[in-house]
Amino acid sequence: MTNDPNSANFTVGVLGTGAMGRGIAQIMATGGMQVLLFDTTDGAAEAGREFAERMILRAAEKGSLSEEEAQTAVGCLKVVSQLTDLANADLVIEAVLEDLDIKRQVFKSLEEIVSEDCVLATNTSSLSVAAIAAALDHPQRFAGFHFFNPVPLMKVVEVVNGVETTPKTADILTAVAKRAGHEPVRAKDTPGFLVNHAGRGLNTEGVRIVSEGITDFAGVDDLLREGGPNFRMGPFELMDTTGLDVSHPVMESIYQQFYEEPRFRPGPLTRQRAAAGLHGRKTGRGFYTYKDNKKVLPPTADAPDTLPEAIWISKAEPAEHVILASALTDVVEIDDGQKPSTRSLCLFTPIGRDITSAAVAEGVEAERAFGVDTMFGLDGRRTLMGTPVSDPDLRNMVHAALAAGGYDVTVIHDSPGFVNQRVVATIVNIACDIAQQRIASPADIDKAVTLGLGYPSGPLAKGDAVGARRILAVLNAMYDFYGDPRYRPSPWLKRRALLGVSLHTEEN
Repeated sequence: MTNDPNSANFTVGVLGTGAMGRGIAQIMATGGMQVLLFDTTDGAAEAGREFAERMILRAAEKGSLSEEEAQTAVGCLKVVSQLTDLANADLVIEAVLEDLDIKRQVFKSLEEIVSEDCVLATNTSSLSVAAIAAALDHPQRFAGFHFFNPVPLMKVVEVVNGVETTPKTADILTAVAKRAGHEPVRAKDTPGFLVNHAGRGLNTEGVRIVSEGITDFAGVDDLLREGGPNFRMGPFELMDTTGLDVSHPVMESIYQQFYEEPRFRPGPLTRQRAAAGLHGRKTGRGFYTYKDNKKVLPPTADAPDTLPEAIWISKAEPAEHVILASALTDVVEIDDGQKPSTRSLCLFTPIGRDITSAAVAEGVEAERAFGVDTMFGLDGRRTLMGTPVSDPDLRNMVHAALAAGGYDVTVIHDSPGFVNQRVVATIVNIACDIAQQRIASPADIDKAVTLGLGYPSGPLAKGDAVGARRILAVLNAMYDFYGDPRYRPSPWLKRRALLGVSLHTEEN
């Protein structure tokens, strides 16, 4: 045995050799560690070893590893037939069923076998590390070590401290993760740990928007993917990919575990669709319909082509006014009067507010008032929003102006924060509160989200890019409009916005 995780003799026991366990065994072996595979099911450990070997040799065929490195890694894999064969392991990683009683029993048995210096880790994704550790005599050497599936491709791993986990234990797991070619992020033991906790805003706010009748599933997804935030998938595409039978229970579980924190509140829309068996790609129908595992898209209508005579743009948000005026100057006459002339259609660029409120505040007739979201620029898909009484023919003229030059335009109903503003603000706010609670460092929050969720940037980096004060303005406006504590700003965000400093700023 050795306490040095960088030693050539460092030995890792992998207990449970299903999809997660065999993936963990593979990366530990390619990291040059000795790996002992054990499973209580006959033949499972050998099947796991063979799978890991195939993947390692395939990596060599693709040039990711040299032939010599691959053969060395394969030589590190060894199947053991009894739990007692893990006695000399320096680290044992458990990857069995997500059942608290089973995991507790596994670790109670391991404590009687391994040395006092052996680190014990659970790959649980949903159970409390503290709850598992409660059954142990030495919880100080126990922690969460949560990998994501498929393990070799998902390069992030959460090192989760229980209440009594020592810094040395977390340091060893961090070093092992790096040696295995993964990026460790350190987090406290909270529901959802870090990745699943930080990912709540995208899905739940997307569901809230559709449930409020602001737009449909594709409207939300298209805007978040093409309208500036540049997500790889919108929330409904993502839930169809993971399966609503998986996504909805996670939303409910985290909401309940946080004692019904409003920021994580799910909606009945997903429960109803899950009950109907509309799980997504795996069933052929979810929020979208699939044929041969490909999303079936309805035909899109051509954009209107009748331009307005003139457009007046509110100067209530000066920077946003400049963005929209620059985009439309060569398309339509810009009415630059302090008040709109009777022949002009009226555009607003509110931050966090709806168009009804903006039009009433400036004394403009709601029938000719429309909004455009400029927060993320106008280079991609554009958002057009009207009041409940906006004239449809006039709306079509604004649509034509926004679509000029070949731009796609999504038309939505009136909403504080449009779609992109409110979703991004929600995501940033949740990340800020994770930092405020000292669950993880700002750097690890962003690393976990980009690697674990595939977001184009970390939420705190996104908040800095948009501007903390603008994010705060969106949340304050939405909180004022709805009166829902879901949108209350995190203290972390409020203080840094007021001070004009980065959201990555930690306290001394």
